[in-house]
Amino acid sequence: MREFADFIEECDRAPRLNELTEFFSTTASGEAGMPIRPPELDRRLFPVDMTFRRFSALHPLRQGPFDKHYLSSIPYRLEEECRLGSAILKYARARKGQLQLYTLGTAEGTMARVIGELGKGRIETLSCSPNVENLRSFYAYGVPPHAMFFHGPFHHLTSQRVQEDVELRKFGSGFDIILEDTTFQMYSPNRFDQIRFVSQHLKTNGLFMFVEKFRHEDDEEYRRRERQKDHSFKARFFSASDISAKEETVLTRMDRNEVTLSEMSETLRRFFGHSFVTWNSGNFYTLVSSNSQQNLDLFLSKLSPPAIPAEYVYADLPYRLYPESDARRLSGRSWTL
Repeated sequence: MREFADFIEECDRAPRLNELTEFFSTTASGEAGMPIRPPELDRRLFPVDMTFRRFSALHPLRQGPFDKHYLSSIPYRLEEECRLGSAILKYARARKGQLQLYTLGTAEGTMARVIGELGKGRIETLSCSPNVENLRSFYAYGVPPHAMFFHGPFHHLTSQRVQEDVELRKFGSGFDIILEDTTFQMYSPNRFDQIRFVSQHLKTNGLFMFVEKFRHEDDEEYRRRERQKDHSFKARFFSASDISAKEETVLTRMDRNEVTLSEMSETLRRFFGHSFVTWNSGNFYTLVSSNSQQNLDLFLSKLSPPAIPAEYVYADLPYRLYPESDARRLSGRSWTL
């Protein structure tokens, strides 16, 4: 792992493991950052999709303290997690054999636990977090079926660690799907090395998904979307003082590590032949990348329409993030159930 030595050292110095340690610890334990009321799904937005409904019924029953904070902080992020989770389940049913899923830095790993439980052996999942509080929440409902937890930051999960650990070794052949959920932005803007490091664990034809908050080329537009998020959504769950305090302690540090969507696009095209934007909520986006047009097509066909009011959406979805080179062009794509 000498080629990643500088990168690992860079991550060890990152805000996520230093200045922000107390925030993540107290929020993951439920000592701070808890919403006035738990986030609730807006069922008016639900698609006519039984898998989505089953996933969304189980997810709230498996949430831990950090999820309650996180899902109350981003407009309709809970609906998007259920949408992604149900699409992954349908994708697994359409594929032969067992799939491996790695959810990277997703707090207590609720999404992965629900996928493992509902997948009934079709998907084996791995989650990771450096917080022991998230580890405790992961096992709060007993040992989850078909789901594992690595207690440590994502950059400590090296390929060597996977091969040497008896329990992790079953993931040694790589993952069919990797999901990075607002993790990279807590470390640095170095998306190239972050993606390069994590992609070691991705199978050749695998899918890499990203849920990230992006800077905007127009700073005022970025701030306008932030005000919309805070006043139209977060105010339902947090007091004005709580929102202001988080902005001072967390968001100002996170802002420095965000990249623009165009910068992310330029990085992704160095790794993947195909990338799509599949969801948008203000400054937050979901991206799906792969070097397999066939697998990407299959996954996109399993996605239900975005479950979010139109006023939070600033893009005509889905759309290709950058032009494909030698791959077959897609045209007239529409959401299917």
